[in-house]
Amino acid sequence: MKIWIVLLLVLSAPGYAQTLDVMSFNVRYPSPNDGPNVWENRRDILVETIRLKDPDLMGTQELFYLQGQYIVEKLPEYTWFGVSRRGDHENEHMGVFYKRSKLRLVESGEFWLSETPDTPASMSWDVSLPRMVTWGLFEMIETSRRFYFYNTHFPHRRQDHAARVECAKVIADRMRALPTDLPFIMTGDFNAPAREEVYKVLVPPLGDAWIETEVKSGPETTSSRWSGNTEGRRIDWLLYRGDIKVLEAETVTHNLDGRYPSDHYPVFAKVQIE
Repeated sequence: MKIWIVLLLVLSAPGYAQTLDVMSFNVRYPSPNDGPNVWENRRDILVETIRLKDPDLMGTQELFYLQGQYIVEKLPEYTWFGVSRRGDHENEHMGVFYKRSKLRLVESGEFWLSETPDTPASMSWDVSLPRMVTWGLFEMIETSRRFYFYNTHFPHRRQDHAARVECAKVIADRMRALPTDLPFIMTGDFNAPAREEVYKVLVPPLGDAWIETEVKSGPETTSSRWSGNTEGRRIDWLLYRGDIKVLEAETVTHNLDGRYPSDHYPVFAKVQIE
C-alpha cells in the first residue's frame, strides 16, 4: 500500500514529466497511377512502419478515408479523426491518430489555410487545392497535462511559394490565440525547405525537433522517392513550443526488400512534456 501511495504522489507532483512519441507521416494518397507502389502493394508495409515506431500521436497527410480505416483495423489501439480538405470524407484528410490508452481528446476541429479560415474548402492566393489544419486539444492520461496539436499540409506546386508563406501566417495567427501555458506540437508536410522563408514564419517562435535534439538518426531529407533516397530537402517538420524537451528525432527509412510505405519518409520524435 505504501508503494502505491508514493507512486501516486510522484505522478501527481508538479513538474512530473511524461514522454510522448510523435510521428508525422505523408502516407501518399491511393493513386492508381503509382505502378508497383499502389496502395494495395504498400499498405501492410505502412502499417508495419507505424507498428515499428509505435507513436502515441501521429499526424498524417494525403490520407484517404479508406486508408485511415485500414490503419485502425490493423492497429486497433489507435483511433483517428478529421475531415477532408473539402469538408467531407471524399478527399485527402489531415487525419490525426492517437492511442486511447495514452491520450484523451478534449476538443478537435479544423480550419482552412485561406483568407477565410473558418469556411470549409476555402482557397486563396491562387492555390490549386484547399489546404487546411486539423487540430486537437489532448489530455495525457498519465499526468492530466494538456497540449494542443496541429497537423497540416501546405500547397505543393513550385509557383505556390507565396501561398505557402501566407499559409504559415494563418497558422501563426491562430497559434497566438492559444493559451500560452499549454504546450503545442505541430506536424506537417510543408512543401518547403527547412531554414528558408516559409519555415522562418514559424521558427521561432516554434522549435524544430530535428534541430533541437542531439540524438537523431536517418537522412535529413524526408523524400524517399520510393527508392531509399538520401538527398534533398527536409520538407516534413515536427515543431513545438512550451514545456517540451526533445529527447530524440528520426527520419524513418523502414522498408521491406526495397518497397517503401510512401514517397515520403515519416518523421518521428520522442518528446518529454513537463
